[in-house]
Amino acid sequence: MKTYNAILIDDEKNIREALGLMLGQYCPEIHLCGSAASAAEGRELLKIHEVDFIFLDISMPKEDGFAFLRSIEKEKYGIIFVTAYQEYALRALKANAIDYLLKPVNPFELQDAVGKAIQYLEMRRMKADVRSVYNESLENLHDQIHSEKQHIGKITIAEQFGFRIVRVADLMYLEADSNYTILHLSGLDKIVATRSLGEFEKILEQPAFFRIHKSTIINLNFLKAYSSYEGNFAELTDGTRLSISRRKVNEFREAVNHFSRSLT
Repeated sequence: MKTYNAILIDDEKNIREALGLMLGQYCPEIHLCGSAASAAEGRELLKIHEVDFIFLDISMPKEDGFAFLRSIEKEKYGIIFVTAYQEYALRALKANAIDYLLKPVNPFELQDAVGKAIQYLEMRRMKADVRSVYNESLENLHDQIHSEKQHIGKITIAEQFGFRIVRVADLMYLEADSNYTILHLSGLDKIVATRSLGEFEKILEQPAFFRIHKSTIINLNFLKAYSSYEGNFAELTDGTRLSISRRKVNEFREAVNHFSRSLT
């Protein structure tokens, strides 16, 4: 079994100790080289050890996780954020396909995060374009978390063999395909994402996006017409007609009215 060296940076001693114990018990592929209580201590550990992964707290006094990342060659490492952030910041993390763990850390979520982080690290090491997207995703995450508007403008899409960054404004509609989601973009492009439609629904919590059916989310910016003739359908600007669930019709009308008012 291949092993990977890691360091842990968190200003909370109990978190460092607990996570260190869990890594030893549940993640034998990870060798913890050392723990740091601050970004400055973390940089010293990077000078001493050959490190693959950094478990990094976002919110720390004096110098937070993002400031730390700007001070190092972040593209060399797999970054796993360990955070107590909730709601919007969590949406931003999910939107950027960044590896993260929520405090208090669950051992099974830790195993899952480490497994995916290893997969993505190996992919980045083999493909320069994946490294480029990963770095842009980290920048997007920084911008989104520090934005006063709390607006998700871009999302990183995990595909079978890599990643793509997509502007949210370009999403026309999203279609469930088993545990995958087909993203239909303006310009007739489409992407098969390795995420469920439900996960995208949580990320795209804004007035423009509405789930018209258990298998479909539409961007109301591309809505052209609504028809109740021989069923309920939403017609998009490219001519696509999508079925609206009967139980969603009234809620859909309210969402359209609310969205229309938000544009005035």
